[in-house]
Amino acid sequence: MTAMGKAEAAVRNLLALAGIDINGDQPWDLRVNDRRFYQRLLSGGPLGFGESYMAGLWDCEALDQLIYKALRADLEHKISPLKLLWPVIWSKMVNLQSRKRAFRIGEHHYDIGNDLYELMLDRRMTYTCGYWKHAQNLDDAQEAKLDLVCRKVGLQPGMRVLDIGCGWGSFAGFAAERYGVEVVGVTVSREQIKLGQERYRDLDVDLRYQDYRDVDERFDRIVSLGMFEHVGSRNYRTYMKVVERCLEDDGLFLLHTIGTNTEATAVDPWTNKYIFPGGMLPVPKQIDAAAQGIFVMEDWHNFGTHYDPTLMAWMANIDRNREKLDSLGYDRVFYRMWRYFLLSSAGSARARRNQLWQIVYSKKGLDGGYDSVR
Repeated sequence: MTAMGKAEAAVRNLLALAGIDINGDQPWDLRVNDRRFYQRLLSGGPLGFGESYMAGLWDCEALDQLIYKALRADLEHKISPLKLLWPVIWSKMVNLQSRKRAFRIGEHHYDIGNDLYELMLDRRMTYTCGYWKHAQNLDDAQEAKLDLVCRKVGLQPGMRVLDIGCGWGSFAGFAAERYGVEVVGVTVSREQIKLGQERYRDLDVDLRYQDYRDVDERFDRIVSLGMFEHVGSRNYRTYMKVVERCLEDDGLFLLHTIGTNTEATAVDPWTNKYIFPGGMLPVPKQIDAAAQGIFVMEDWHNFGTHYDPTLMAWMANIDRNREKLDSLGYDRVFYRMWRYFLLSSAGSARARRNQLWQIVYSKKGLDGGYDSVR
Protein backbone atom coordinates (compact mmCIF):
# COMPACT_ATOMS: atom_id res chain seq x y z
CA MET A 1 0.00 0.00 0.00
CA THR A 2 1.28 3.48 -0.87
CA ALA A 3 1.95 6.15 1.77
CA MET A 4 -1.16 7.99 0.56
CA GLY A 5 -3.21 4.81 0.83
CA LYS A 6 -1.98 4.19 4.38
CA ALA A 7 -2.83 7.76 5.36
CA GLU A 8 -6.34 7.41 3.92
CA ALA A 9 -6.91 4.11 5.73
CA ALA A 10 -5.73 5.63 9.01
CA VAL A 11 -8.08 8.61 8.66
CA ARG A 12 -11.02 6.42 7.67
CA ASN A 13 -10.46 4.22 10.71
CA LEU A 14 -10.13 7.26 12.95
CA LEU A 15 -13.33 8.93 11.75
CA ALA A 16 -15.21 5.64 11.91
CA LEU A 17 -14.76 5.74 15.69
CA ALA A 18 -17.12 8.73 15.68
CA GLY A 19 -19.56 7.30 13.14
CA ILE A 20 -18.24 9.59 10.39
CA ASP A 21 -17.69 8.21 6.88
CA ILE A 22 -15.59 9.47 3.98
CA ASN A 23 -17.82 10.46 1.04
CA GLY A 24 -20.84 8.93 2.79
CA ASP A 25 -24.46 9.97 2.45
CA GLN A 26 -25.04 11.41 5.94
CA PRO A 27 -24.93 15.23 6.32
CA TRP A 28 -22.07 14.93 8.85
CA ASP A 29 -19.96 12.75 6.59
CA LEU A 30 -16.75 14.23 5.25
CA ARG A 31 -16.36 14.67 1.47
CA VAL A 32 -12.75 14.66 0.33
CA ASN A 33 -11.95 16.93 -2.63
CA ASP A 34 -8.18 16.41 -2.59
CA ARG A 35 -6.40 13.32 -1.24
CA ARG A 36 -3.65 15.50 0.25
CA PHE A 37 -6.15 16.04 3.05
CA TYR A 38 -5.28 12.71 4.68
CA GLN A 39 -1.63 13.56 5.24
CA ARG A 40 -2.47 17.13 6.31
CA LEU A 41 -4.72 15.79 9.03
CA LEU A 42 -2.29 13.16 10.28
CA SER A 43 0.69 15.53 10.31
CA GLY A 44 -1.12 18.62 11.55
CA GLY A 45 -3.86 17.38 13.87
CA PRO A 46 -6.51 20.02 14.70
CA LEU A 47 -4.48 22.74 12.96
CA GLY A 48 -4.15 20.70 9.78
CA PHE A 49 -7.82 19.77 9.90
CA GLY A 50 -8.91 23.42 9.94
CA GLU A 51 -6.35 24.60 7.41
CA SER A 52 -7.21 21.84 4.96
CA TYR A 53 -10.87 22.89 5.18
CA MET A 54 -9.92 26.51 4.47
CA ALA A 55 -7.93 25.31 1.47
CA GLY A 56 -10.94 23.39 0.11
CA LEU A 57 -9.39 19.94 0.49
CA TRP A 58 -12.61 18.67 2.08
CA ASP A 59 -16.21 19.69 2.67
CA CYS A 60 -19.07 18.76 4.94
CA GLU A 61 -22.73 19.73 4.72
CA ALA A 62 -23.30 19.68 8.50
CA LEU A 63 -19.89 20.74 9.78
CA ASP A 64 -21.30 21.47 13.23
CA GLN A 65 -22.53 17.88 13.49
CA LEU A 66 -19.20 16.49 12.30
CA ILE A 67 -17.37 18.43 15.02
CA TYR A 68 -19.94 17.40 17.62
CA LYS A 69 -19.49 13.73 16.79
CA ALA A 70 -15.69 13.99 16.61
CA LEU A 71 -15.48 15.69 20.02
CA ARG A 72 -17.91 13.25 21.61
CA ALA A 73 -15.58 10.47 20.43
CA ASP A 74 -12.50 12.37 21.71
CA LEU A 75 -10.81 12.14 18.30
CA GLU A 76 -8.59 15.19 18.72
CA HIS A 77 -6.61 13.43 21.44
CA LYS A 78 -5.90 10.50 19.17
CA ILE A 79 -3.65 12.65 16.93
CA SER A 80 -0.86 14.39 18.82
CA PRO A 81 1.97 15.47 16.51
CA LEU A 82 4.92 16.81 18.48
CA LYS A 83 4.91 20.16 16.71
CA LEU A 84 1.54 20.96 18.28
CA LEU A 85 3.24 20.97 21.69
CA TRP A 86 5.14 24.17 20.81
CA PRO A 87 2.22 26.57 21.51
CA VAL A 88 1.86 24.97 24.94
CA ILE A 89 5.59 25.33 25.70
CA TRP A 90 5.61 28.91 24.38
CA SER A 91 2.61 29.94 26.50
CA LYS A 92 4.40 28.68 29.62
CA MET A 93 7.46 30.77 28.80
CA VAL A 94 5.73 33.99 27.73
CA ASN A 95 2.80 36.01 29.06
CA LEU A 96 0.75 36.01 25.86
CA GLN A 97 -1.80 38.42 27.35
CA SER A 98 0.62 40.97 28.83
CA ARG A 99 -0.12 44.69 28.78
CA LYS A 100 2.20 45.04 25.78
CA ARG A 101 0.28 42.37 23.85
CA ALA A 102 -3.20 43.33 25.07
CA PHE A 103 -4.27 45.23 21.95
CA ARG A 104 -3.24 42.49 19.51
CA ILE A 105 -6.57 40.65 19.77
CA GLY A 106 -8.43 43.85 18.93
CA GLU A 107 -6.42 44.33 15.77
CA HIS A 108 -6.53 40.67 14.72
CA HIS A 109 -10.18 39.83 15.39
CA TYR A 110 -12.44 42.71 16.38
CA ASP A 111 -11.01 45.27 13.96
CA ILE A 112 -11.40 43.17 10.79
CA GLY A 113 -14.53 45.08 9.82
CA ASN A 114 -17.62 46.46 11.52
CA ASP A 115 -19.52 45.68 8.33
CA LEU A 116 -18.95 41.94 8.89
CA TYR A 117 -20.25 42.04 12.46
CA GLU A 118 -23.21 44.26 11.57
CA LEU A 119 -24.34 41.59 9.10
CA MET A 120 -23.64 38.68 11.44
CA LEU A 121 -24.89 39.80 14.85
CA ASP A 122 -28.20 40.93 16.32
CA ARG A 123 -29.41 44.51 15.96
CA ARG A 124 -27.53 45.60 19.12
CA MET A 125 -24.33 43.83 17.93
CA THR A 126 -23.94 41.64 20.99
CA TYR A 127 -20.98 39.31 20.39
CA THR A 128 -21.61 36.94 23.31
CA CYS A 129 -23.92 34.02 24.05
CA GLY A 130 -27.63 34.76 23.93
CA TYR A 131 -30.15 33.57 26.52
CA TRP A 132 -32.75 31.40 24.78
CA LYS A 133 -34.89 30.34 27.76
CA HIS A 134 -37.97 32.12 26.38
CA ALA A 135 -36.54 33.51 23.10
CA GLN A 136 -37.37 32.38 19.58
CA ASN A 137 -34.89 34.51 17.63
CA LEU A 138 -31.43 36.05 18.00
CA ASP A 139 -32.58 39.60 18.77
CA ASP A 140 -34.82 38.41 21.58
CA ALA A 141 -32.16 36.04 22.96
CA GLN A 142 -29.60 38.83 23.18
CA GLU A 143 -32.06 41.27 24.75
CA ALA A 144 -32.92 38.57 27.29
CA LYS A 145 -29.24 38.05 28.10
CA LEU A 146 -28.57 41.76 28.56
CA ASP A 147 -31.60 42.10 30.81
CA LEU A 148 -30.57 38.99 32.75
CA VAL A 149 -27.21 40.63 33.51
CA CYS A 150 -28.87 43.86 34.63
CA ARG A 151 -31.21 41.97 36.94
CA LYS A 152 -28.46 39.76 38.36
CA VAL A 153 -26.45 42.79 39.52
CA GLY A 154 -29.55 44.68 40.64
CA LEU A 155 -29.14 47.83 38.56
CA GLN A 156 -30.90 50.92 39.88
CA PRO A 157 -31.21 54.39 38.28
CA GLY A 158 -28.23 56.59 38.99
CA MET A 159 -25.73 53.78 39.50
CA ARG A 160 -22.29 53.98 37.89
CA VAL A 161 -21.33 50.80 36.03
CA LEU A 162 -18.07 49.57 34.49
CA ASP A 163 -18.21 47.22 31.46
CA ILE A 164 -14.83 45.50 31.00
CA GLY A 165 -14.58 44.46 27.35
CA CYS A 166 -17.55 46.49 26.19
CA GLY A 167 -17.44 45.56 22.50
CA TRP A 168 -19.63 47.83 20.41
CA GLY A 169 -21.46 48.94 23.55
CA SER A 170 -24.51 46.68 23.47
CA PHE A 171 -24.67 46.20 27.24
CA ALA A 172 -23.75 49.82 27.94
CA GLY A 173 -26.49 51.12 25.66
CA PHE A 174 -29.08 48.67 26.96
CA ALA A 175 -28.31 49.37 30.63
CA ALA A 176 -28.27 53.15 30.18
CA GLU A 177 -31.49 53.11 28.14
CA ARG A 178 -33.53 50.59 30.18
CA TYR A 179 -32.15 51.04 33.69
CA GLY A 180 -31.07 54.68 33.80
CA VAL A 181 -27.47 54.06 34.78
CA GLU A 182 -24.18 55.66 33.75
CA VAL A 183 -21.84 53.21 31.99
CA VAL A 184 -18.11 53.35 31.32
CA GLY A 185 -16.93 50.70 28.86
CA VAL A 186 -13.37 49.74 27.92
CA THR A 187 -12.19 47.71 24.94
CA VAL A 188 -8.94 47.12 23.02
CA SER A 189 -10.65 47.47 19.61
CA ARG A 190 -10.49 50.81 17.79
CA GLU A 191 -13.26 49.78 15.39
CA GLN A 192 -15.61 48.83 18.21
CA ILE A 193 -15.02 52.15 19.94
CA LYS A 194 -15.62 54.12 16.75
CA LEU A 195 -18.98 52.51 16.05
CA GLY A 196 -20.07 52.27 19.69
CA GLN A 197 -19.40 55.94 20.39
CA GLU A 198 -21.50 56.88 17.37
CA ARG A 199 -24.35 54.54 18.32
CA TYR A 200 -24.64 55.69 21.93
CA ARG A 201 -23.64 59.34 21.71
CA ASP A 202 -27.03 60.43 23.10
CA LEU A 203 -26.91 58.16 26.18
CA ASP A 204 -24.93 58.34 29.43
CA VAL A 205 -22.29 56.02 27.97
CA ASP A 206 -18.52 56.57 27.89
CA LEU A 207 -16.69 54.02 25.73
CA ARG A 208 -12.89 54.07 25.93
CA TYR A 209 -9.99 52.49 24.04
CA GLN A 210 -8.21 51.21 27.14
CA ASP A 211 -6.69 48.12 28.72
CA TYR A 212 -8.61 46.93 31.77
CA ARG A 213 -5.49 47.20 33.93
CA ASP A 214 -5.45 50.97 33.45
CA VAL A 215 -8.92 51.58 34.90
CA ASP A 216 -8.69 53.19 38.35
CA GLU A 217 -12.11 54.61 39.29
CA ARG A 218 -14.93 53.48 41.55
CA PHE A 219 -18.16 51.90 40.35
CA ASP A 220 -21.34 50.59 41.96
CA ARG A 221 -21.44 47.59 39.65
CA ILE A 222 -18.95 45.93 37.30
CA VAL A 223 -19.75 43.50 34.48
CA SER A 224 -17.51 41.74 32.01
CA LEU A 225 -19.14 39.86 29.13
CA GLY A 226 -16.99 37.66 26.91
CA MET A 227 -13.66 39.32 27.67
CA PHE A 228 -12.14 37.01 30.30
CA GLU A 229 -11.24 34.53 27.52
CA HIS A 230 -8.51 37.00 26.48
CA VAL A 231 -7.06 37.58 29.97
CA GLY A 232 -4.87 34.48 30.31
CA SER A 233 -4.23 32.44 33.45
CA ARG A 234 -1.07 34.40 34.28
CA ASN A 235 -3.25 37.48 34.67
CA TYR A 236 -6.40 36.13 36.33
CA ARG A 237 -5.34 37.30 39.79
CA THR A 238 -4.38 40.74 38.46
CA TYR A 239 -7.76 40.96 36.75
CA MET A 240 -9.60 40.22 40.00
CA LYS A 241 -7.53 42.78 41.88
CA VAL A 242 -8.38 45.45 39.29
CA VAL A 243 -12.08 44.68 39.76
CA GLU A 244 -11.65 44.82 43.55
CA ARG A 245 -9.93 48.20 43.27
CA CYS A 246 -12.71 49.64 41.12
CA LEU A 247 -15.75 48.14 42.89
CA GLU A 248 -17.52 49.91 45.73
CA ASP A 249 -17.55 47.91 48.97
CA ASP A 250 -21.28 47.12 48.67
CA GLY A 251 -21.10 46.50 44.91
CA LEU A 252 -21.60 43.40 42.76
CA PHE A 253 -19.43 42.04 39.96
CA LEU A 254 -20.73 39.75 37.20
CA LEU A 255 -18.26 37.70 35.17
CA HIS A 256 -19.62 36.18 31.93
CA THR A 257 -17.11 33.87 30.26
CA ILE A 258 -16.77 30.80 28.09
CA GLY A 259 -15.16 28.02 30.11
CA THR A 260 -14.01 24.51 29.45
CA ASN A 261 -13.75 21.15 31.17
CA THR A 262 -10.02 20.49 30.93
CA GLU A 263 -7.28 22.91 31.91
CA ALA A 264 -5.18 24.15 28.98
CA THR A 265 -2.66 26.90 28.38
CA ALA A 266 -4.21 28.09 25.12
CA VAL A 267 -7.13 27.55 22.78
CA ASP A 268 -6.63 24.93 20.08
CA PRO A 269 -3.83 25.70 17.56
CA TRP A 270 -6.17 26.56 14.66
CA THR A 271 -8.23 29.00 16.73
CA ASN A 272 -5.06 30.55 18.18
CA LYS A 273 -3.60 31.11 14.72
CA TYR A 274 -6.65 32.34 12.81
CA ILE A 275 -9.27 33.61 15.27
CA PHE A 276 -8.18 34.42 18.84
CA PRO A 277 -4.39 34.75 19.22
CA GLY A 278 -3.46 34.31 22.85
CA GLY A 279 -6.94 33.10 23.76
CA MET A 280 -7.38 30.85 26.78
CA LEU A 281 -10.51 29.26 28.25
CA PRO A 282 -10.57 28.93 32.05
CA VAL A 283 -11.62 25.99 34.19
CA PRO A 284 -13.54 26.61 37.43
CA LYS A 285 -10.59 26.07 39.76
CA GLN A 286 -8.57 28.78 37.98
CA ILE A 287 -11.35 31.33 38.40
CA ASP A 288 -11.91 30.32 42.00
CA ALA A 289 -8.19 30.57 42.82
CA ALA A 290 -8.00 34.03 41.25
CA ALA A 291 -10.96 35.29 43.29
CA GLN A 292 -9.93 33.61 46.54
CA GLY A 293 -9.57 36.07 49.39
CA ILE A 294 -10.89 38.90 47.21
CA PHE A 295 -14.53 38.06 46.50
CA VAL A 296 -17.38 35.96 47.81
CA MET A 297 -19.07 33.95 45.07
CA GLU A 298 -22.81 34.58 45.32
CA ASP A 299 -23.99 32.68 42.23
CA TRP A 300 -22.68 30.47 39.41
CA HIS A 301 -24.95 29.88 36.40
CA ASN A 302 -24.05 27.62 33.45
CA PHE A 303 -26.06 28.06 30.27
CA GLY A 304 -23.44 26.78 27.83
CA THR A 305 -26.07 24.92 25.79
CA HIS A 306 -27.41 28.34 24.73
CA TYR A 307 -24.21 29.02 22.76
CA ASP A 308 -25.15 26.40 20.16
CA PRO A 309 -28.28 28.23 18.87
CA THR A 310 -26.46 31.57 19.15
CA LEU A 311 -23.62 30.40 16.89
CA MET A 312 -26.00 28.75 14.45
CA ALA A 313 -27.96 32.01 14.21
CA TRP A 314 -24.74 33.92 13.49
CA MET A 315 -23.87 31.40 10.76
CA ALA A 316 -27.35 31.74 9.25
CA ASN A 317 -26.85 35.51 9.10
CA ILE A 318 -23.49 35.05 7.38
CA ASP A 319 -25.05 32.75 4.78
CA ARG A 320 -28.03 35.09 4.31
CA ASN A 321 -25.64 37.97 3.61
CA ARG A 322 -23.05 36.03 1.60
CA GLU A 323 -23.37 38.19 -1.53
CA LYS A 324 -23.00 41.41 0.48
CA LEU A 325 -19.92 40.01 2.22
CA ASP A 326 -18.42 39.03 -1.14
CA SER A 327 -18.92 42.58 -2.41
CA LEU A 328 -17.24 43.92 0.75
CA GLY A 329 -14.10 41.87 0.06
CA TYR A 330 -14.64 38.87 2.35
CA ASP A 331 -13.47 36.23 -0.11
CA ARG A 332 -14.01 32.48 -0.38
CA VAL A 333 -11.09 31.60 1.92
CA PHE A 334 -12.38 34.01 4.58
CA TYR A 335 -15.87 32.54 4.30
CA ARG A 336 -14.54 29.01 4.78
CA MET A 337 -12.41 30.15 7.74
CA TRP A 338 -15.38 31.90 9.36
CA ARG A 339 -17.73 28.99 8.68
CA TYR A 340 -15.25 26.60 10.29
CA PHE A 341 -14.91 28.93 13.28
CA LEU A 342 -18.65 29.34 13.91
CA LEU A 343 -19.77 25.79 13.19
CA SER A 344 -16.92 24.09 15.03
CA SER A 345 -17.70 26.32 18.02
CA ALA A 346 -21.36 25.30 17.81
CA GLY A 347 -20.36 21.64 17.68
CA SER A 348 -18.10 22.10 20.68
CA ALA A 349 -20.86 23.73 22.74
CA ARG A 350 -23.29 20.98 21.68
CA ALA A 351 -20.76 18.33 22.74
CA ARG A 352 -20.50 20.10 26.14
CA ARG A 353 -16.76 20.70 25.70
CA ASN A 354 -17.23 24.45 26.16
CA GLN A 355 -19.48 26.02 28.78
CA LEU A 356 -20.86 29.51 29.35
CA TRP A 357 -20.71 30.73 32.93
CA GLN A 358 -22.15 33.80 34.59
CA ILE A 359 -20.70 34.26 38.07
CA VAL A 360 -21.83 36.92 40.53
CA TYR A 361 -19.40 38.13 43.20
CA SER A 362 -19.60 40.47 46.18
CA LYS A 363 -16.72 41.76 48.27
CA LYS A 364 -17.79 40.56 51.71
CA GLY A 365 -20.94 38.54 51.10
CA LEU A 366 -24.43 40.01 50.94
CA ASP A 367 -26.33 40.27 54.21
CA GLY A 368 -29.11 37.73 54.00
CA GLY A 369 -27.64 36.10 50.90
CA TYR A 370 -28.21 36.47 47.17
CA ASP A 371 -31.43 35.50 45.36
CA SER A 372 -30.39 33.77 42.15
CA VAL A 373 -31.89 35.26 38.99
CA ARG A 374 -32.69 32.99 36.06
